[in-house]
Amino acid sequence: MTGRRVAIITGASRGIGRACALGLARAGWDIVIAAKSTDTSAKLPGSIFTVASEVEALGAQALPLQVDVRDDNQLESMARQTRQRFGRIDLLLNNAGALFWQPLLDTPPKRFDLVMAVNVRAAFLACRAVLPAMRAQGQGHIINLSPPLDLAMVPGRIAYSISKLGMTLLTHGLAAEEKKHNIAVNSLWPVTIIESQASINHALGTPAMWRKPEILVECVLRLVAKEPAALTGQALLDEDFLRAEGVTDFSVYACVPGTNPPRLSWQMLPGT
Repeated sequence: MTGRRVAIITGASRGIGRACALGLARAGWDIVIAAKSTDTSAKLPGSIFTVASEVEALGAQALPLQVDVRDDNQLESMARQTRQRFGRIDLLLNNAGALFWQPLLDTPPKRFDLVMAVNVRAAFLACRAVLPAMRAQGQGHIINLSPPLDLAMVPGRIAYSISKLGMTLLTHGLAAEEKKHNIAVNSLWPVTIIESQASINHALGTPAMWRKPEILVECVLRLVAKEPAALTGQALLDEDFLRAEGVTDFSVYACVPGTNPPRLSWQMLPGT
């Protein structure tokens, strides 16, 4: 046990999850890196072990755990091993996600089941796994990477929308249930495309349209710096949240210096 705050991040072997792991480590947190990847490859660079090494190089402790978030027993084991190693759980960041943007008739049952399992079901069960520890210590934060309840996202990506908006319903409902236990539950979503393996592999726009994942890291750091009762039950958009916090310069987050990545609507994205 270190006495430092402890974050569990799912899908932390690359992309937004990795960036949040490193950002929290720099801020003095110990990190549980929960993801499936134990090996790195050209198409999927990074693993739980490479990120653990990066976290430890920043002076934080790391616990790399191979976790398939579709398996409820593995999620329970994740929480149990975290408590055994660190004695506490201060943040659960439900970052792992499955992307699939197709109309209903182009969505096979197995693909429907996958996005449900990786997105809303995993977030639900991960919350169940960590809540006893958070209640016992009298505080905690849960952040779900899911969008505000916007019906414009649904046409052309029904299965994905059910799974992601389900995560946001989880946010709203669980925040109300856990407020008396001093546990904050919020959703967080970007207003631009974020540079990640998903945006690269699915060819979502060009780098001039992307922001770095560090904009979401800044949001996470500001959320966990607040007392849980101060902000809970919200579905936050990254830029709007930071503007409300007094941030005015977003140029540092542009993937291509000097560009101004466009604020996107669902109608502008593939799938509609």
